Amino acid sequence: MTLCLAARRRAGAACVATALALFAAAATASPAAAAHDVQFGLTDDAWLVNGPGTLDSRLQQLSNLGVQIVRYTLNWNQIARTRPADPTDPADPAYDWTAEDPVLDGLRTHGIGVVLQLLGTPSWANGGHGPNYAPTSATVFGDFATAAARRYSWVKRWLVWNEPNQVRWLRPTSPAVYTTRLLNPAYRAIHATIAGAQVGGGVTAPRGSTGGVSPVTWLLGMHAAHARLDAYAHNPYPLDPKAESPLSGGCGHCLTLTMATIGRLLRLVETNFRRARIWLTEYGYQTNPPDRVLGVTPATQARYVGEGDFQAYRTPRVEMLIQYLYADEPEVSRFQSGLVRVDGTRKPAYAAFELPLAETNRRGSTTSLWGQLRAPGLGATARLERRTATGWATLATLTAQGDGYVTWHGSLARGSRVRLEAGSTAGAQIVVR
Repeated sequence: MTLCLAARRRAGAACVATALALFAAAATASPAAAAHDVQFGLTDDAWLVNGPGTLDSRLQQLSNLGVQIVRYTLNWNQIARTRPADPTDPADPAYDWTAEDPVLDGLRTHGIGVVLQLLGTPSWANGGHGPNYAPTSATVFGDFATAAARRYSWVKRWLVWNEPNQVRWLRPTSPAVYTTRLLNPAYRAIHATIAGAQVGGGVTAPRGSTGGVSPVTWLLGMHAAHARLDAYAHNPYPLDPKAESPLSGGCGHCLTLTMATIGRLLRLVETNFRRARIWLTEYGYQTNPPDRVLGVTPATQARYVGEGDFQAYRTPRVEMLIQYLYADEPEVSRFQSGLVRVDGTRKPAYAAFELPLAETNRRGSTTSLWGQLRAPGLGATARLERRTATGWATLATLTAQGDGYVTWHGSLARGSRVRLEAGSTAGAQIVVR
């Protein structure tokens, strides 16, 4: 997870003339239709495994929330602490899947989609280094991918590594090393094992950070190394959470890629991986309280949930957007981007995930709104409500289109507070700007 530390240490300019030339070339790619079939999901391995209550109750909570897909990590270094005698056989005694099986079986039982992420090298495979060091051989990672694919052959979507363009996640921090020792071996292994599988590569952080590689340079380096992938995965966190929203404020001339500049990622993928889809595999805003350095207000976080969802909805090729996290982490120095606080109380973002609403355009007094009836059991209609001096008044009744999407255009004064309500569920309010 790379929630940007720019508030403490702003990203370097990383703005060079050659990059502008690359962007200009990428902009010549032909446009595609918006990907309205995007799935909205969540990732929080720690909460899934060790959260309050039973595993089944936690999974039911995700179902109730409307989570359509969960990203979950298979840590190779933990599953294979010693070298397997037959590394392609998931039943080899060296493999230990006991922590993973209940979670994945439970997700399958609850009908929640899964994207499985392969991460972390055992020391026996990289010369005694830590898990962020690449394996010395491409074969061993391909063998593990084969074993994992055989174990979970029902999973159709896979990710290779996490944010390899940052030093703390991969050494050597090289797109060629990533492509040849990790991505391509896993791609071949998974496709050879599972019919119809899709493998996402890249999984890049929005910036390279100290000693790392920018996501733009990384993507181009993967292309040069002949990367094989079905989807380009990216984590489009803001560079400065207090100044950048999902729809505005991004750096238009840097080598970084955030949600606000997602169009640049689209053009680069169209140019370099013409058939690839786009998976946004980690995204979120921290809240203040408790994070007083990087956090935004809970109301702003809720607003950005809807805006991020709309940005994913309207961007061609995007097939998923994954929220990070479900619950804030106990240490304030960690990540406070959850939909609920450490004590389990819900932030406004929880309601925003169930019933997202975003202001998408403003011309004079005319406002455009977009939303989705995502949580199950909400039905096909929703009330658009405006806050008055005496409570909430119905402004319009909206009928959902495919996948629960609703839109509205009309006159609203700046400062109006609006929300969606469907059945007994009320979404988070947003303020018209």
